[in-house]
Amino acid sequence: MIPIPRTLGLTPEQVDDLLTTADRAPSRHDNRPWRFHVTSRVIELYSVPERALPVADPDGREQRMACGAALFNLRLALHGHHVRPTVTFFPDRSRPGLLAVIRHGGTREPTPEQTRLLLAIPAQRFDRRPSGATAVPRNEQHGLRRAALDEGAWLHVVHDRPERALLRTLVLRAERLQTADPAFRAELATWSARSGGVPDCLPAGADGQESIEEEPLMALLTSHLTGTVAEIQVGQALQRVLLTATAAGLATTLLRQVVEVPHTREELRRLFSAARPPQAVLRIGWPGAGTPRHGGDVMTTATVP
Repeated sequence: MIPIPRTLGLTPEQVDDLLTTADRAPSRHDNRPWRFHVTSRVIELYSVPERALPVADPDGREQRMACGAALFNLRLALHGHHVRPTVTFFPDRSRPGLLAVIRHGGTREPTPEQTRLLLAIPAQRFDRRPSGATAVPRNEQHGLRRAALDEGAWLHVVHDRPERALLRTLVLRAERLQTADPAFRAELATWSARSGGVPDCLPAGADGQESIEEEPLMALLTSHLTGTVAEIQVGQALQRVLLTATAAGLATTLLRQVVEVPHTREELRRLFSAARPPQAVLRIGWPGAGTPRHGGDVMTTATVP
């Protein structure tokens, strides 16, 4: 085992804590497609090609978003150690796997919000059951939208019932297209076996059909820009939204199908007159019956191992 060096003014034990926290970020099939390289002066974030999903994620968009989620966790952990991180994206074009470099940007006490989100990381859980019937209050919705805005993204809450019905139709169509693809089924089987056979996202069929129509909250996450840096940044925004939901006691699930199939993703963009295609679709509500509302097993997030 390679010893962990001191870096950014932190001890090896503190650096190990940083990496453990970053590694708790959500990713498709829990494939954790990132790697952190620690030197005496910086921490480097790399994507891992061997953990790519060429069928479900042919252009690597979701992989870069997952790396962004891990980066957000690392930033929170640094704030927890009173280190203000500065991040440089793609600092060396000769190393295409290198996504970002994190440096020491000064010493600063964490804000109450940063502490709240940091404490929510180990509380993240996965809940695919229909949520409770109680609507998510407006102040919680505002907090979720603000979380996206703070990371340069936009969270659009779908309130209109006809739009929700159309969204359901698109999710069902995307799921049918994916499950009809033998290559997708083979990739799903391979990664499901590695992750213990846990489904990767909420199924649109069966119980999923009813829940999409009746969930108190459905939301689309979009980025203001396009490109690889924008995908890393929107991954940070997604993780901030998920942690904000977790800290509020909300259960959150991703509907991945509709943004993974190019045709339905574009239809979704046109449906909501978005300038950019949506990066994620979220189902948000209070935990369903039998789910505790407080304590370590309460807070549930969207990304599934």
